[in-house]
Amino acid sequence: MVSFFKNSRLRAWFIQALVLLATVGTLASFILITRQNLLDLGIATGFGFLDRSTGWPINFALFEVTARSPYAHILLAGLLNTLLVGLLGISLAVLLGVIVGLMRVSRNFVLNLIGTTFVEAFRNVPLILQVFVWYAIFTHLPSPRGAISIFGFGFLSNRGLMLPTFDMSGWDIVIFVLGTGLFGYLIASFASSRDALRRHVWPLILGVVIALFVVLLFIGRTPGEAIINVPELRGLRFIGGVAIKPEFSALLVAIAVFGGAYIGEIVRGGILSIDRGQIEAARALGLSNYQVNRLVTLPLAFRAILPALANQIIWLMKATTLGIAIGYPDYFMVVSTSINQSGQTIELLSLLMGGFLVINYSIGFAMNRLNRHLAIKGQGG
Repeated sequence: MVSFFKNSRLRAWFIQALVLLATVGTLASFILITRQNLLDLGIATGFGFLDRSTGWPINFALFEVTARSPYAHILLAGLLNTLLVGLLGISLAVLLGVIVGLMRVSRNFVLNLIGTTFVEAFRNVPLILQVFVWYAIFTHLPSPRGAISIFGFGFLSNRGLMLPTFDMSGWDIVIFVLGTGLFGYLIASFASSRDALRRHVWPLILGVVIALFVVLLFIGRTPGEAIINVPELRGLRFIGGVAIKPEFSALLVAIAVFGGAYIGEIVRGGILSIDRGQIEAARALGLSNYQVNRLVTLPLAFRAILPALANQIIWLMKATTLGIAIGYPDYFMVVSTSINQSGQTIELLSLLMGGFLVINYSIGFAMNRLNRHLAIKGQGG
């Protein structure tokens, strides 16, 4: 016994095991007590309610859902809505942030002024207020009869943006997005370890994307229908095409501009951290400003900004929950409504937290792997 306490390694394992057992026991007691209290109140527990019909629809989904759809389908639709607005908003925010960051360090007075004004205007206004402002703008556009025509193929009104679409179901779109992402990741991982294939990565990914799109287009399309479905005004509403609702547009634009302002400052800080001698050396070699930015400035700055950028991306994904303020049926809103309708609070909150944990840990895993891949070997990589 004395030798056991003298062994620091065994003592450390023993203490960790005690802490783990105490944590598991505490959680188990909480679960059992909560379950017993719910049973005493006559509230059923478990996830069997997921097969029950909801009795209420949602106004936007990537696949068809009705009032008769079960809770499982409604929750999946809400999760996909969160992923859709989150990934699109983050992509636009990163693109806008890079442009704004380059403007902020530009020697051109006009570009510098535009970048500074953008950052100061959108970074210092709360995100939820920007959501309300953009929603008010989009809902005060002309009515469908006075809709703004977009080259004769699309229409912009207070009902949303109507655009032509391919004759594909919502599930085909989901399969296409997931399939292209998976194939792109596999091809990029396979080619990264083979120097001969690195220059052919993007053509391979583009070929896979086009092939998968063509297969889904001809397999999933309705027989006898046109490949491209163009919206048409009939009476007081549009028929055909795809409708981008004002709720979706407002949340997307708000996340893009708000995130772009913060990412712009992150990019500016990363650029200013680069040794000026490297940029001057690139200019001395005769490279243009575009080539200096593309080949020297941005690659070096990206290593410096990646940790802060990853944190901002995760934050923006969590900010999609603000869509509940304007009626966008994201995952948070769908779960909240399901709690009011079914009374299964514990189960639905666990699904809500589990969903966001999976999403954010996936983003964190991808960014950490990218960080390790880009790290300079021998310097903390």
